[in-house]
Amino acid sequence: MNQRLVGAAAATFLGPYGTFADTARRSVPELTEAAWVPGDSIPAVFDAIRRGDADVGLVPIENSVEGSVSVTLDELNSESGLTILGEVAIPVRFTLAAATAIPLAEIRAVGTHPHAYAQCRGWLSEHLPQAANVATLSTAAPAEQLAAGTARGFDAAVVSATAAEHYGLVPLVTDIGDNSEAWTRFILVGRSGPPPAPTGNDKTSLVLFIRANRAGALLEILTELAVRGVNLTRVESRPTRRALGDYCFSVDLEGHVAEERIADALMGLQRQCAGVRFLGSYPAAGSAPVRPAEGVRDEDYEAARQWFQAEVLHRDSNAG
Repeated sequence: MNQRLVGAAAATFLGPYGTFADTARRSVPELTEAAWVPGDSIPAVFDAIRRGDADVGLVPIENSVEGSVSVTLDELNSESGLTILGEVAIPVRFTLAAATAIPLAEIRAVGTHPHAYAQCRGWLSEHLPQAANVATLSTAAPAEQLAAGTARGFDAAVVSATAAEHYGLVPLVTDIGDNSEAWTRFILVGRSGPPPAPTGNDKTSLVLFIRANRAGALLEILTELAVRGVNLTRVESRPTRRALGDYCFSVDLEGHVAEERIADALMGLQRQCAGVRFLGSYPAAGSAPVRPAEGVRDEDYEAARQWFQAEVLHRDSNAG
């Protein structure tokens, strides 16, 4: 049980109701009693936490087809005072829906979020070649508009099954995604504080600021991780917004900061980098527990420390 989530009274997610974030938040057992309020945008979710209007927020951070959600990364990269408390990963399945049972040949335009459109582009091109695409702020927004009769420029929408059901739409075709293995990962964010206790299947997220744009800068970062047996699960560069060509690295690692190898790696990175922003250590979604290799387990660090104390610092000068 994630104790940082237990007891949260107010929570927010990327709305409106019917988004995939809405589906994802229902799968967090610690927050079933929390009062959930949809946020208008990803920055709005973060701002609600900063103001204290919400204890926890849930936003998308990565899709297996489209990659990372840049808005979420940039919010985390800023001086936010926030920490990641957990993550949720759900399969992404899309439904073509409308307010009434309209024939496919009569659909003139389809409304949906750009990420959803990209994941259904092949199906839409084949089955609705005549239909234009209208970008919306979320996958649920066009469903809400169709149900309310306020849709402008589209008469059908690509939405989640949750959205179609919530807004009472007619599902025209289900499971229209081009990739049946698509998943989206969401993060649970709260105000800065101690990380949840390690579970043995954890992830640590950081933002790394290099001292200068020079040859080998990234290699130095990777070396600090490799020599300690730390697996890097994601790394990408993002602009710092300070100057053209000035970038930082957003990274995810396997393991928890309470582990010796992770703490030691963070100290090594702090020596190498201009700055290290710790975004949190939290339970990872889904995958099997991480088993550190021999030589970088906590007991190996402790054994090495005892050897150093006994054989180096306090060695008996009369020995031998």
